[in-house]
Amino acid sequence: MKKPSSGGGWQAIRYTFQKAREAGGYWKFWKAMRSKNACKTCALGMGGQKGGMVNERGTFPEVCKKSMQAMAADMQGAIPAEFWQTYSIPQLKKFTPYQMEHAGRLTEPMLWEADTQHYRPISWDEALGRVIGKLKQLSADETFWYFSGRSSMEAGFLLQLFARLYGTNNVNNCSYYCHQASGVGLATTVGSGTATIVLEDVEHADLVFVIGGNPASNHPRLMSTLKHVRRRGGEVIVINPVVETGLVNFRIPSDPISMLFGTKIATLYVQPDIGGDLALLCGIAKRVLEVGGQDQDFLDNHCENSEAWLAYLRDLSWDEIETKSGVGKLKIEDIAQRYIQAERVIFSWTMGITHHAHGVNNVQAIAALAALRGMVGKPGCGLMPIRGHSNVQGIGSVGVTPTLKQAIFDGLEKEYGVQLPTTPGLDTLGCMEDAHSGKLKMGFCLGGNLYGSNPDLAFAAESIQQLDTMVYLSTTLNTGHAHGLAKETIILPVLARDEEPYQTTQESMFNYVRMSEGGPRRLAGPRGEVDVIASLAQGVLEDSTPIDWQSMQDTNKIRAALAKVVPGFEKIASIDKTKEEFQIDGRTFHTPKFPTPSGRLILHTHEIPDLKGTGENELRLMTVRSEGQFNTVVYEEYDIYRGIDRRDVIVMHPDDCQRLGISAGQKVSIQSNIGKIDGFTVHAFPDIKPGNALMYYPEANTLVSRTADPLSKTPAFKGVVVTVRPV
Repeated sequence: MKKPSSGGGWQAIRYTFQKAREAGGYWKFWKAMRSKNACKTCALGMGGQKGGMVNERGTFPEVCKKSMQAMAADMQGAIPAEFWQTYSIPQLKKFTPYQMEHAGRLTEPMLWEADTQHYRPISWDEALGRVIGKLKQLSADETFWYFSGRSSMEAGFLLQLFARLYGTNNVNNCSYYCHQASGVGLATTVGSGTATIVLEDVEHADLVFVIGGNPASNHPRLMSTLKHVRRRGGEVIVINPVVETGLVNFRIPSDPISMLFGTKIATLYVQPDIGGDLALLCGIAKRVLEVGGQDQDFLDNHCENSEAWLAYLRDLSWDEIETKSGVGKLKIEDIAQRYIQAERVIFSWTMGITHHAHGVNNVQAIAALAALRGMVGKPGCGLMPIRGHSNVQGIGSVGVTPTLKQAIFDGLEKEYGVQLPTTPGLDTLGCMEDAHSGKLKMGFCLGGNLYGSNPDLAFAAESIQQLDTMVYLSTTLNTGHAHGLAKETIILPVLARDEEPYQTTQESMFNYVRMSEGGPRRLAGPRGEVDVIASLAQGVLEDSTPIDWQSMQDTNKIRAALAKVVPGFEKIASIDKTKEEFQIDGRTFHTPKFPTPSGRLILHTHEIPDLKGTGENELRLMTVRSEGQFNTVVYEEYDIYRGIDRRDVIVMHPDDCQRLGISAGQKVSIQSNIGKIDGFTVHAFPDIKPGNALMYYPEANTLVSRTADPLSKTPAFKGVVVTVRPV
């Protein structure tokens, strides 16, 4: 498969027509994409009350392949009845993520029991009865509750409330395996765990750092914004061990000039070694300080620990920085000079920063680098974690965390006249470990693919197998439904966002709240998430709480509670009437006043870790997404921007192939300290830095250990040390 010279372009237009045909026709697909519902994929956000393919600035058309892939998947027909009789569990375990996703929509509750070979359909009454009965049998802390970022804020709020009044704080969400390090890193520096800016700020920046990510594949609509930056004469500095096609040049289909001639994205492309970001960030800061480029007034008047941090930078040696980053001093000086010349700077990053055992330190270092020149706390400047799922931030905002923020805790107790549990709750990895040890007996997953998103897939499967019961609320099948099996596994089919019979809300990574109108159901059988949760809560808790759970099927009632309980959410109470979507108050910083105890940004110093995988036969491996997938969901087997036509590959530099005595196309065995994969194919790729390799997530998670950042509990999906040998 030939690698294209740019992202986007005519292939993206052809793909649009292909997806429309798959979804049942061009007009049908157009109406679905234009409905007043928030986009189902990334947290960049579009849609809502301004209509599909419109962002918060009112720009149209704002659309990408990711949003079309998700929509087409939801417009599939039902899984045929014979599917369940045809394919046994051992056969389903051989399905790829792509095959599971494309099996069709789930339309009836399914049950699998130990010692049987097949799922079988059951009625909704039986399914809900089994879940209710099991929850009544168990103590609350024998259960855990996992939430996907694709669900609504109403469903997330209601389920976490149910879990806590049931008696447990084992409430967590998918961000623990992606951007939790961003939340912790930002909260410990600027006092708020989300982006400090709005979309408009990025449009007016004259320098944007894109660190540890590939938004051309994973957040394609950001490319329109980067195009605007470049056309105004601004710069984009990309920091990534791999030269990604779409970050070099992108043809934006909605822009005729860009479509015809392409848009150059990166003005400077820097390739550190995997795990070298912290050293590189400190090196940039050191060089800015050496030439007197710092904003001393900002450091003195708006930062804590500035003297200690500046002394730390002065003491760092260039030998340590170069060795531990893999980037030479001259390149670092170039980055620093461009930074010094810029007046409005945005720092953006993705999981290349957070997926390390020092992910929080990475984020803190980014915030410190911004503070060094006063590039946070004023318009056109700030910090922008590029988050994944469309409502992953909103799920966290409404209380889906093991430990509630004190304001939400107090608000819930006051609003409902209840006493919430105060026992420590488990993070996502902690739940898997306690399930493995037998301490937990039941799991409840609101969307997502808990099994597939885990490191150490063998351990993850064993953990879920130890459970008595696992409950999945899902729209389509995923690998977790085959590998993540408890003694009793129940799948409850739910409606997609644009099929629900009520309005729901979602929060973008810019702290912008949208309202989705829902719409007509496409298939008989699935139920709305809020309906299912309210029915379960009523059945389990009955009259033991002051809450009328059946009345909570009214999402307006849930939003009224959110307005009283969640700081900054006051406007959500009337959003169904006003249709006014809004920016959450208190999270955007256009003045240097931060919600820390002192009102100042907090600077941190760190011990820079050594690079891993420096042995003679070793490589540093990172797991990545392809252009044809979103999180664990694989929509296409090929990765068009990297020119790779399959997923069972390890991507290596030709120099490493020669060093290890293997050749392109050869079958190899890849081994880490906890797992081994045999029979994958070598893909020689000159655009990756020698000494580093990449493989696709989630298939490569077999090689990823459960080593996690001690502060965020985020597993280190990047920087896995592997050896590669011919089969």
